[in-house]
Amino acid sequence: MSGGLELRLVGEDDLPLLEALTQDPATTGEFQWFGWNDLRRWRRSWQENGLIGPDGGTLVVSGDDRLGLDWRRRQATAAGYCWQIGVIIRPEARGQGHGTQAHRLQAGYLFAHTPVHRVEAATEVGNIAEQKALDRAGFSREGVLRGIGWRDGAWRDGVGYSLLRTDPSAR
Repeated sequence: MSGGLELRLVGEDDLPLLEALTQDPATTGEFQWFGWNDLRRWRRSWQENGLIGPDGGTLVVSGDDRLGLDWRRRQATAAGYCWQIGVIIRPEARGQGHGTQAHRLQAGYLFAHTPVHRVEAATEVGNIAEQKALDRAGFSREGVLRGIGWRDGAWRDGVGYSLLRTDPSAR
């Protein structure tokens, strides 16, 4: 699909990867470690619906390195919604452009398979690598979201991004 990376459904053998990417402080990285939480959520959700449903989902990007993508529905108005997306990458695969490719793949997938017009992403102000990946993937920076996230004992500012179906970079 893009640079040797391809989207695919999560298999049962991928669950340890997803658990490590969200539950292991050494694997998650500084900006993704929010403390331990429901340790069985990936397995339970996989058994319930294969991690794909009407309000969101999770896919794995396979290629030379693997990473996880997720999206969830955000009701924007009474009549419309958008998708909020996230990407998390194994430590050894960071800094190689996989995040940019993953964001492009994920947005392209959502535009191709859902009627949504807007895809959103957000990251902490200090996460410069993720901001660069979103910029390179064609997302537009919309502004600072003050005190939006709680991590490591403090409220953190975030940066909001979006990509519209009609944006040239979405085609």
